[in-house]
Amino acid sequence: MGWFKHWFGTRYYALLYGHRDVEDARRWAEAILGRWRLPSDARLLDLACGRGRHASFFADAGLRVTGVDISEASIDEARKAVPNAEFAVHDMREPFRPGTFDAVCCLFTSLGYFDDLDDDRAVFRAVHAALKPGGRFVLDFMNTALVLRELVPEERLAKDGVDFTLRRSCENEVLVKCITVRDGCGEHRFEERVQALTPAQLEAMALDAGFLIEDRTDGPELLPFDPQRSARFVLWMRKP
Repeated sequence: MGWFKHWFGTRYYALLYGHRDVEDARRWAEAILGRWRLPSDARLLDLACGRGRHASFFADAGLRVTGVDISEASIDEARKAVPNAEFAVHDMREPFRPGTFDAVCCLFTSLGYFDDLDDDRAVFRAVHAALKPGGRFVLDFMNTALVLRELVPEERLAKDGVDFTLRRSCENEVLVKCITVRDGCGEHRFEERVQALTPAQLEAMALDAGFLIEDRTDGPELLPFDPQRSARFVLWMRKP
């Protein structure tokens, strides 16, 4: 199923990315809700929802939230953490409840994990199918050009007694992060592989799936996207 199937469910993933905290999720949710002004009973699909940190804020705002993720461990934690939302284990390349949702969000670079770009195109098609006519889709991706320009080849971190060594490279237009974890006497190795997708590629996938592109911003502040400076590329779309 790919590297992401098991890595995301580990406590090491949670430790490494713990800085993506509740406050960060709140800012994203408030920015999206403020922009879309969805009715309180709207149905929102949180795609690649992880442990539910964004879903929590959407549900607290009154939306009918469904979160899906391929990691069973993450979904188990999300169900415990956010009882006022629904969660399901699901591969986002596959259709999910066609014509059901008013809005879909995909946050924290949750695309580009596959070896074949046709799989990424399938995600856009699946989201398009899940939305009602007029429904909105927001995709938050890294600004690939900035990431490549500022790539740190090696980094060492210590979190809660666990040592991480991160080695980063770009191989055949794929960003690779090799993660070595030393926990007590044990050593574990993981790898992340993300396609170095450009804004132009993502927009082409959106258009091919049938979306209308409404805007491109940084995030979560939602400033206009600047290819040279923006940390994030946030693509705002609508199903006709």
